[in-house]
Amino acid sequence: MQIHSYKHNGVIHRIWDHAVVLDDTQDYVVVANEKTRVIESNGKSWYTKEPAVCFFFKHQWFNIISMIKPDGIHYYCNIGSPYTIDDEALKYIDYDLDIKVFPDREFKVLDKFEYQRNAASMGYSDELKRIIKYEMAQLKRDIKTNAFPFVDQTVLEYWQRFLSQSG
Repeated sequence: MQIHSYKHNGVIHRIWDHAVVLDDTQDYVVVANEKTRVIESNGKSWYTKEPAVCFFFKHQWFNIISMIKPDGIHYYCNIGSPYTIDDEALKYIDYDLDIKVFPDREFKVLDKFEYQRNAASMGYSDELKRIIKYEMAQLKRDIKTNAFPFVDQTVLEYWQRFLSQSG
């Protein structure tokens, strides 16, 4: 399946060319990929470098990409709408703010200025801004407490499942 990320104004932001579904539950879907082509909104493309296990949620306003690197698992958290799936792809709206989590669980919030700029130019509602603020706080709590999916062993188990399905 493909993954499509949009901006609030409906413009495509990024497309991941391929991902394998590993789990599909009432609350989330887990996909994995490796060396997948990513197409940017400007048409340029690149390939992912690390194996990745990605968690998309049906009721939470974020998704998490866990990247398996030589020094440990890095998590990249995107603030975004709950996902939908249709015949074309898994889809969500990217709301700019991201959190980069390092293997030692230190983290850094990214793209604050992009969020402020897009909130103004695309007219994010007060309700949407409130949701984003709440979900950002929830995400930080989950990182600090190693809540699902910030469990390295879980990521590695999903990765093994991907390898056994792909090989």
